[in-house]
Formats: sequence, C-alpha cells, structure tokens
Amino acid sequence: MLSVVLPLIMPEQGRGAMDMVNVFARFGIKPDCMENFLKIMLAYVPKVRSEEGCIRYEPCFDVADGADAEKNGHFVTISETWESDEHLKTHLASDGMNSFREAVAPLCGESTIIVLRPII
Repeated sequence: MLSVVLPLIMPEQGRGAMDMVNVFARFGIKPDCMENFLKIMLAYVPKVRSEEGCIRYEPCFDVADGADAEKNGHFVTISETWESDEHLKTHLASDGMNSFREAVAPLCGESTIIVLRPII
C-alpha cells in the first residue's frame, strides 16, 4: 500500500510554498560522454547552489543505469527547486547557465525539461 503525506500550508504562512517552482531537467548523455559531462556539471553545481532563490539543485543518476552509471550511464536528471518564477528566470538567463549550456551541448542527445508548481 502506498501512503502519501501532503504538507499542510497554514493560512498565516501565505502562499510561500505555492510560489516555489520545481524543475526536472533530464539530459540524455551521448555514449562515452558521461565522464566529461560530470566534470562540467560538478564544477557548475556550487555556483548554482549559491544563486539567490535556489533551494535545491541536485544532479541524479537514473537508477536504471545501474551501479556503473558514473561511467556508462545514459541519463542525468537535475532536480531543482526555486523560490519563485523570477528566481528561475534569472538563473536561466545567467552567464553561468549560458556557459553550461554551451559546454554540455556536444555531450548531450535529447533532453527534457519539466517545470512544476506545487498545488498546496
């Protein structure tokens, strides 16, 4: 049986959590490019985490890629949470983000980005 616990937002808290934006950016990594992708990603993560409005920025391996995902994986998904749309927009327009995009473009195949807002 699956049990789901939803956070309760009290009226005195305002919209707060409902203003947050969650992003799931899934990158398909070309064969033999994972090591280079990770090198670029690991250098970039601390910069993003220091940006105003960044609550969470976590690169993750796909469990289906198994224990050797770091060398032979096919996907990396970045799980992000931002305080607001404005913080996300600022991040997406930053010089750092543009540099990251340029650096990883030759290493990536198809990518998917999903942007979600909490319901409650």
